[in-house]
Amino acid sequence: MTQLRWLNLITLILALFVIALGAYTRLKDAGLGCPDWPGCYGKLTVPSLQEDILLANEQYPLRPVEAAKAWPEMIHRYMAGTLGLCILMLAFLNFKYKTPERTLTTGLLLLVVGQALLGMWTVTLKLFPTVVMAHLLGGFATFTLLCLLYIKQTPSFHQAQANLIVADTQYRSLYNLSLIALTVLILQISLGGWTAANYAATICTSLPICQGNWAEHLNFSSAFKLWGHGAIDYEFARHLAPDAKITIHVSHRFGAVITTLLILACIIKLFAIQHKITTYSALLLCSLLLVQVTLGVSNILFQLPLAIAVAHNLVAALLLAMLACIHFWAYTRLPNNDSKNSDFKPANPV
Repeated sequence: MTQLRWLNLITLILALFVIALGAYTRLKDAGLGCPDWPGCYGKLTVPSLQEDILLANEQYPLRPVEAAKAWPEMIHRYMAGTLGLCILMLAFLNFKYKTPERTLTTGLLLLVVGQALLGMWTVTLKLFPTVVMAHLLGGFATFTLLCLLYIKQTPSFHQAQANLIVADTQYRSLYNLSLIALTVLILQISLGGWTAANYAATICTSLPICQGNWAEHLNFSSAFKLWGHGAIDYEFARHLAPDAKITIHVSHRFGAVITTLLILACIIKLFAIQHKITTYSALLLCSLLLVQVTLGVSNILFQLPLAIAVAHNLVAALLLAMLACIHFWAYTRLPNNDSKNSDFKPANPV
């Protein structure tokens, strides 16, 4: 493995770790554990000396120091900053060695800058749901693009796909189906982020949809209002009535069913190609889907236990990356696609 791909792999793993930390911080209600940005009560670490704690409590009387919440938030920031530096190094090396992935790494760098801004606004706007959801999507997008970058710089992937001979109609069919599934999955992840940002994950405690006469409590105009709430602090979503939270949660459950069916269709299509590569991909995608559905049901049955809820976020990120890679692979095999012969060649060894 070249130095460049080693760095890519380390950055990829770090991105997944940052997603896990972000989910953990959110689920621990620690998103405002540090009420300022980028430091914590004006310091680079959580205040620990008694005089520093007293001063911090005077400056933020509504947010007194809680180390159990402040440390997860600061560790998340430290790791996110490290991830940003790794991506900066990736971009620099890809430009230095003039790889075909220069554009992709530049996009990643811009995405990280956007993520930093969203992280700041998450704190300064007091967990404004639209910003929180966008921040989650940005993290998932970063991880997915890093996966694509790693695949593009892996010679074995290019050699394997060059040896795979399948009818062009199969590629076109898989390309179209994976595009639809990928789009719906992104919408479903957005719904999941919206559910978490609005503290609606535990509003429904029964399966398969929600308890009681939930259909009478649907209120889409309030549930999906992206701005204009007029609230000062959005922690615990006190600005939303229960019917809005029920609507958000129910929408996420229906979205889960639609997403599952579309991913299953992709799995069937991959099996139908009848090749070792696509069979392995189908098995992996099927395994991720099965785990994700199990985690989603477990979140309901056990009322959102921390470990399961964090795992639910991680597997969603893996599903997104896997489906994006399948779609990318189908795209590179389309007829008359010049990228098969140019843009998608592996990088030179570093």
